[in-house]
Amino acid sequence: MTTLAPPASARDIADARADRRFRWLLTATALFVLVTLAGAALSMLWGGRSVLAHEGLDFFLSSDWNPVENKYGALVPIYGTIVTAVIAMLIAVPVSFGIAFFLTEVAPRWLRTPIGTAIELLAGIPSIIYGMWGFFVLMPVMREHLVPWLDAHVGPLPVIGALFRGPPIGAGMLTSGIVLSIMVIPFISSVMREVFLTVPARLKESAYALGATKWEVSWDIVLPYTRSAVIGGVFLGLGRALGETMAVAFVIGNSVSFTASLLEPSTTIAALIANDFGEATEQYRSALLLLGFVLFIVTFVVLALARLMLQNLSRKEGNR
Repeated sequence: MTTLAPPASARDIADARADRRFRWLLTATALFVLVTLAGAALSMLWGGRSVLAHEGLDFFLSSDWNPVENKYGALVPIYGTIVTAVIAMLIAVPVSFGIAFFLTEVAPRWLRTPIGTAIELLAGIPSIIYGMWGFFVLMPVMREHLVPWLDAHVGPLPVIGALFRGPPIGAGMLTSGIVLSIMVIPFISSVMREVFLTVPARLKESAYALGATKWEVSWDIVLPYTRSAVIGGVFLGLGRALGETMAVAFVIGNSVSFTASLLEPSTTIAALIANDFGEATEQYRSALLLLGFVLFIVTFVVLALARLMLQNLSRKEGNR
């Protein structure tokens, strides 16, 4: 004997209709993000189609950037973008880890809130302020002290010496990397601090009870427990470093000549676009738009690799 379901009430019908509308709204917001990203990338690619058709793969592999002769090779800004971001991460990640662990494990409670607030406020400083600080404060220090020391003591060394030879100008990829590291430290350290606070106190207390030092607790307990979130925070800072414009434009020297030295002027994709887009001719503007598409692809690849890495870590942690 079958029982018939009671007819839906007006309230149930209204709730179902509202639920469908809410689901459609959420779907529309997600599609809006995808359409916006695709539209921005394709518009830059379409704007640079003439240079891409003329240069072909040489646009990505050549270092000859000469707008006067309509020759465009993006190797120098691509190289400068990647190198400055790597330098920033090499400095920012250890410092951010130290700040986060200090605030969660070492600092007295009355000191944690002021320092944490100060670090978060650093993230709100406009990038042009960092650029002015780098130009008026950091560049003279680099020019008068650090660059001559590196050129005299590290420059003669084999292999790595070529990276630290150059005139005492002060502008260069190393200076830009230092400025970028200061800019991304608030982002990375804030993420690390928040995820470190999620580690159960019993795990750390158990390690301390067994005689573990603070370093052992941080390296063997805190970091493995929060590894996925920490990596996500690092790649968040890397994405910021790859796309930074004004701060880098102040201190990198804005030279399109290829150099392996970190002490000589160079340029990045974002800095080159910011400096030259306003006065560019039609063909030169096409090359700059294509550069923007390259930066979009580089950032997308970095974030995609971060996502794959996090998925692999989650899969490995699930198999344990």
